[in-house]
Amino acid sequence: MTSAQEAAEVVARLAREHGVSEDAVRTVFEALRRGGGTMAQFSHAEFGGMSQWSSGMTMVGDMFNDSLKAKLDAIAGELSRYLREHPVEHPDADFVVSCRSGGTLHAGSWWPQELGNPSSVGSQNDMRYAVFPLKRRLVIDDHGQTTSYDTGDHQISGVSQAQSTNSTLTFVSQHGVVRVSELARADSSEPGRS
Repeated sequence: MTSAQEAAEVVARLAREHGVSEDAVRTVFEALRRGGGTMAQFSHAEFGGMSQWSSGMTMVGDMFNDSLKAKLDAIAGELSRYLREHPVEHPDADFVVSCRSGGTLHAGSWWPQELGNPSSVGSQNDMRYAVFPLKRRLVIDDHGQTTSYDTGDHQISGVSQAQSTNSTLTFVSQHGVVRVSELARADSSEPGRS
C-alpha cells in the first residue's frame, strides 16, 4: 500500500469516527502537513470557518462550541501523530493547498513571492500574517505596510492578537511566547510594492 493510499484510509476512518466529511478531515490533514505536523490553520465550514490547532491550543470559527473544539482536537491530534510516524520527504509533491477555497497560494498573495508557500496565513482586524518556516520568515501586513521578520530558530506553532488599541500579534514557538518586537526586521515596504 502506498503512503497516499494509507493516508486516504486514515482520512476516511477519522471522518467516519467523528461524523464529519472526508473533505473536512483532508483539509485539517493538509494544513497540518503545511505546518510541519505540529500546527494547522485552515478554513472549513464544518469547523465553523477559520480554525487553528496546535498541541494544547484549539480554536474553531464557532468560538463557544466546545464539542466542535474537542472534535477538531481529536482529529488533528491523531493526524499529527500520523505525520510524525510517517514523515513526508517532499510534502509539496502530495498536497499543495490554500487556506482559502480554490486557486493557488500565490494567486493574489500579498507577501513577497520569493518566499514561496507559507505554512500558515491568517488575519484579524486590519492585520494579516504569513509564516514561512523554510525561509525563517514571518511577514506581517499592518494596515497596508508589509514587514518581514527573521524568525531565527523559532518554530512558530500558534498565534494570538491582543484586542487593544495597538492590536499586537504574539506567536508561540518551542521557546514559548514570541513577540514580534523581539524579532529582527528583515525588510519593510509601503503599500503598492510590487
